[in-house]
Amino acid sequence: MAPNVVLNLSNLHCLEPEDYVETGGQRHDGGDEREHGLESCYSLSTVDQEKDRIVELPGQPTNVGFAQYSGYVNVNQQAGRALFYWLVESPLTRNPASRPLVLWLNGGPGCSSVAYGAAEELGPFRIRSDGKNLYLNPYAWNQLANVLFLESPAGVGFSYSNTSSDLYTTGDQVAAEDAYTFLLNWFERFPQYKHRDFYIAGESYAGHYVPQLSQIVYQRNKGMKNPVINFKGFMVGNAVIDDYHDYIGTFEYWWTHGLISDSTYKTLQAACDFGSSQHPSSDCTKALNLAEAEQGNIDPYSIYTRPCNDTSSLRRNLRGHYPWMSRAYDPCTERYSQLYFNHPEVQKALHANTTGIPYSWKTCSDIVGEYWADSPVSMLPIYRELIAAGLRIWVFSGDTDSVVPLTATRYSIDALKLPTVTNWYPWYDNGKVGGWSQVYKGLTLVTVTGAGHEVPLHRPRQAYILFRSFLENKPMPRAD
Repeated sequence: MAPNVVLNLSNLHCLEPEDYVETGGQRHDGGDEREHGLESCYSLSTVDQEKDRIVELPGQPTNVGFAQYSGYVNVNQQAGRALFYWLVESPLTRNPASRPLVLWLNGGPGCSSVAYGAAEELGPFRIRSDGKNLYLNPYAWNQLANVLFLESPAGVGFSYSNTSSDLYTTGDQVAAEDAYTFLLNWFERFPQYKHRDFYIAGESYAGHYVPQLSQIVYQRNKGMKNPVINFKGFMVGNAVIDDYHDYIGTFEYWWTHGLISDSTYKTLQAACDFGSSQHPSSDCTKALNLAEAEQGNIDPYSIYTRPCNDTSSLRRNLRGHYPWMSRAYDPCTERYSQLYFNHPEVQKALHANTTGIPYSWKTCSDIVGEYWADSPVSMLPIYRELIAAGLRIWVFSGDTDSVVPLTATRYSIDALKLPTVTNWYPWYDNGKVGGWSQVYKGLTLVTVTGAGHEVPLHRPRQAYILFRSFLENKPMPRAD
């Protein structure tokens, strides 16, 4: 049974105070704002915010110094679809009112941004192995920005739909439109974030989610003098970008890193052509199965780190858009999320599953990714549109990921044929190479050495430096 929304004012339309003065109290539809009683919109939004405030999470450290909110926002009243969010503001000592807002999305498709982004990558807390207690992440991104984690689409994590068929028909288009509707309604609930600098970030299959949502926001902001969603740009990591170049780069990575044989590499090149089809042929599937057998019991999301002891069974159950693009990295931290977010007291503190009926939260949906309805073969046309619009676009890649590897990202970016502004160079952290970077006209590429599919998990300090550079729109630091 799906959780219920206790109170929803998200469809309430509010004029900004300055707009109210400029229009003499007139609604845009010709009605009078005061006549309809909507001048109290801000106070109502504040009430709704307070209902979402997290007083304290079970097992969290004391005196965390920042505000948290979580809850549901309706995105389709008729179908009963609602998306779950978790907002982590910057610490009071860092003046959260002056910090931008960043939306974070994980991929799959069908995997939770709470499970991965929030709980084991860039969120303020990490979960201890007992699945009950939390500890602070010293490189949490909320030190630099107010971070909004969204479980998307419906059917992922705590997000739900009362129309069960939605879970079998969701795809890229529905996910993007619902995420945009979520943003519109969420900004009504949190009007203090209207007009604030806003960015979108994510990883893996969010390589589709992020640019698609960015395109919708950009296009619907056109012609607006002072848009509510003050969109500035996006950043994606180890991202699915373009099927044709992704598969060329992935197979090449496997071969050059000694994960597959010469003959299997040649078979993959001959049998697999994802540039014209979203589904592998039977010959391609056989070649992929052979490649998996040759790779053995490694963690494909981080080829040089020890896998969790059930990683081999995880790999046998991979599903989704492509056999190697289906789930997020798991060296056992995923287990801790599974334990923690299924505690009833945790769900209560998060305002999730308000029915009181046991609700089984999962890191990745068993249904959504399996029945994904639509997935364009390339995001490159969107990149070209948004680069031409002058938006800030950064792409980063951990170089030990064999699922969506650096070679795939480089081939995809090369296909854009962008002029180079700054040639390939090493960037540094405390005198050590943290990775490499190249600045193109309209796009910045950054690699993070030694990082797997989830860069902030493997290299939290370097990921923090990367995020700071992105927000400041400064090149990655060179040697002193």
